[in-house]
Amino acid sequence: MKISTIICSGLLALTVWTAHADAVDDAAVGTFAEIYEKLNSVQWGGKNIGVAIEGLEHLSPNAHLAATDDRIILVWRDSIVGNFAQPRPGDWQDYGKITTALIDKMRARDDNLAAMGMDEIYERAFESLMQTIDENGKYIPKKTLLANSDNRILTSVGISGWRDERGNFRVGSVINGSPADMAGIQIYDLIDVVNGKNVAEMSDDELGAVFHGLNSGTAKLHLLTPTGNRSVVLRRATIVVADADIIYRPIGNDGAILEIVINELTDNAVNIVNEALAKYKNATGVILDLRAASGVDANAATKLAGLFLGAKPIMRVSQTAGEDVEYVPGGNSATDAAVVVLMSNMTRGTPEAVASAIYEYGRGVLVGTPTAGQARIASRIDLSNGAALELLNKSIKTVRGVSLDSRGVFPIVCLSNIRSNKQQNAFFVNVINNDFNIQDFNKNKNVDVAAVRRGCPVITSGDDEDMMSAAVATKILTDKIIYNRLIAE
Repeated sequence: MKISTIICSGLLALTVWTAHADAVDDAAVGTFAEIYEKLNSVQWGGKNIGVAIEGLEHLSPNAHLAATDDRIILVWRDSIVGNFAQPRPGDWQDYGKITTALIDKMRARDDNLAAMGMDEIYERAFESLMQTIDENGKYIPKKTLLANSDNRILTSVGISGWRDERGNFRVGSVINGSPADMAGIQIYDLIDVVNGKNVAEMSDDELGAVFHGLNSGTAKLHLLTPTGNRSVVLRRATIVVADADIIYRPIGNDGAILEIVINELTDNAVNIVNEALAKYKNATGVILDLRAASGVDANAATKLAGLFLGAKPIMRVSQTAGEDVEYVPGGNSATDAAVVVLMSNMTRGTPEAVASAIYEYGRGVLVGTPTAGQARIASRIDLSNGAALELLNKSIKTVRGVSLDSRGVFPIVCLSNIRSNKQQNAFFVNVINNDFNIQDFNKNKNVDVAAVRRGCPVITSGDDEDMMSAAVATKILTDKIIYNRLIAE
């Protein structure tokens, strides 16, 4: 809101506060001061960005912040409720005091904000600041770091997902073998009631405490599903989530297909894959399943791609103005087996760079649906209170210099356009006859990304996708004519 708008609204009669007028939480002041200071020192993918405190207005639809060279003014609906002196450049303690005071005034007027714990306040406030900066990042509380620090051992019902427009919880993934998996919960099921309370009325912290924790607990969920509504009762259990899973499938008398499922692209995942490739040297085909893979470690991604490509450039990372850093693995490849890469809209971060590198070098066939287009490298900044900031401030480019962020990687074989066994057979016959019109959108730097995604939409049935992926990938890997034709595309 412009300061002139405030004045014209007849609100000239206001009380002037300073950041020191109201009592504030010293711990919160210190945390926000440290956040501002460390944000100010970060190199942002091609540019340096100053911190804009006005972003805090995103905390509530009733709040508006206006700033002049001298003042920061908080308007709640139509009333001015806060007027502070603009902090001096570099005075992060003053920034922390003003931020804390502004949030206190909002919490006094907003029941939802008032009900939040400080960890959630830090998360929401940081998210609001990042919206103004127009970059991706999140605040990770100490308890979350502790829960995920031990080889990804967690106590959980085994689901993750997101809120829909009504505030209900949409299931985005189900951990194999988890309580949710055993209860038959499926991706895209909608949870609208938890332990008798409407999910839309629960804060993210409350919902997270039900789904995850450091001890056991029971959750009664009401599900809205395509086959009808039902209730399930889940007890949190200890789950070990491996960074990578290996499945070995003999094919014929002297061959085999090695299926490699990457869950989180880390050094640990690379070690698991390297050991599997050394153990199963008779594998004639590899299915590299990146459909649910995420990752923010460029070095780990480079090592994984190097197992298939050897010492070739894998990606470029843009981190300062005019400067790209090229990532190249050391050593030789670990296999010369044919490769099919499975990918989906949940393939995000550094796995997108791996898929692109394998494609650019003609080392494998891309199968599935377009990746997420969230190809960034994270900078991790530890805070004094035990929490951390994760800033996705470095963007990933392909070896050829095409930015993957907001674009993604496109499949050569779109699975969502193959709906039945009959269509599968027709597809493979056409490939053999060399009259299937495969369009490789990865080669077009100016492609309409939205149009490609509409033409190759997300697959909404997990069972259908698993069945189709396995059948198509196996056929490609076991038929040299089809594999070579698709590689040639």
